[in-house]
Amino acid sequence: MGEVAAAVVEEQQQPNLDSNSEEIVDITTTVSNGDGASSFSWPALRFDIPPYRTSHFYHQFRNGSKNPNNFLKGVKWSPDGSCFLTSSEDNTLRVFDLPDTAGVTNADACMSVADADSYEANLIVNEGESVYDYCWYPYMSTSDPTTCVFATTTRDHPVHLWDATSGQLRCTYRAYDAMDEITAAFSVAFNPSGTKLFAGYNKSLRVFDIHRPGRDFEQYSTLQGNKEGWSGIVSALAFCPTHTGILAAGSYSQSTAIYREDNMELLYVLHGQEGGVTHVQFSRDGNYLYTGGRKDPYILCWDIRNTVDIVYKLYRSSEYTNQRILFDIEPCGRHLGTGGQDGQVHIYDLQTGQWVASFQAASDTVNGFSFHPFLPMSASSSGHRRFSKLDACEEEFSLTGDENCVSVWSFYCDQIAGKDTDVNWEESTTNCDENIQHDP
Repeated sequence: MGEVAAAVVEEQQQPNLDSNSEEIVDITTTVSNGDGASSFSWPALRFDIPPYRTSHFYHQFRNGSKNPNNFLKGVKWSPDGSCFLTSSEDNTLRVFDLPDTAGVTNADACMSVADADSYEANLIVNEGESVYDYCWYPYMSTSDPTTCVFATTTRDHPVHLWDATSGQLRCTYRAYDAMDEITAAFSVAFNPSGTKLFAGYNKSLRVFDIHRPGRDFEQYSTLQGNKEGWSGIVSALAFCPTHTGILAAGSYSQSTAIYREDNMELLYVLHGQEGGVTHVQFSRDGNYLYTGGRKDPYILCWDIRNTVDIVYKLYRSSEYTNQRILFDIEPCGRHLGTGGQDGQVHIYDLQTGQWVASFQAASDTVNGFSFHPFLPMSASSSGHRRFSKLDACEEEFSLTGDENCVSVWSFYCDQIAGKDTDVNWEESTTNCDENIQHDP
């Protein structure tokens, strides 16, 4: 763990560019500034044209599974974009490398998904119980193996830190209740600097120093005094990406609390979700917060500078499922993508709150959607729990290739140079450019 600590300190001082930095130059347009300097800009994704599927996986989530009713729970790209991580009902996490689409045509990619998986997972991690939440280390880069880790929290287990290269357990972060028994976290998230790991529990938050694994932690109760404050199970965590020290915590009590990271001061509580909050995410500029709930058909947009009322609502088909349906915002921060029970991925314009486009990603519930951090790609996961009659055999769960599956999608895009667009790229790429170029 000493190597991890040293790597974290080094990353804080000067975060490394990811190993695929050369690919960034290939897919983006170099825009010249007035002083002659050049900077990177993101390609404008074409949502008016449906994306094409470049990779598809479903056999690995069925063959040899201990649970015949296995299904996906979500998918997340790594911060450096070199791979993506999936979680499934069989208590297993799988790491898939970035697909090699060179020389593959759109027709070939669409035809290949019907027969077999595009390729096998590079890493399989088996947990002992159901996986509640998982997250990547924010400065993860394949060029530095010590940073290739992700954290998981499972039922009746402490928080685990896994090596994304070897699959070995790096360390554990253990929380104990009043009976001195291990209690499991319901949500986990690294702070933006990558020095602490925040975990959500019932009516409390615990903060672990990643340099010191074990049972050392700081505990903060969400209730104050005579049971005043904010109650419920902390089910989702998200930090403001602009390093303002703001933490958003969602609860199954149908509310979201905003805290200061340094002293965990409760700033305010947001009410309005119809179900328990299952996902929270800040906009790229950090001024807006998007929250989604269980059995709630709307994603709510909040202006954290003025929380008197909701800015707008984004519809998704999720009112008849208890599943956690994850959404994501593209790297430029202009659009949001979310799945639903209809098997489609819906794209919304975050400046207007209007629906832009949708495409069919699966035949069942799309519970996970994640944009690639810099390439014009995304990944989606689908599946839901299926109930059978008593004494039914495993063969009853006969699924097609478009059910309980993971797909990688490639978007068409417009290059910015020499073309007029209605997007203010100078403003929308401010945060994106900071993620690519780091001053010494």
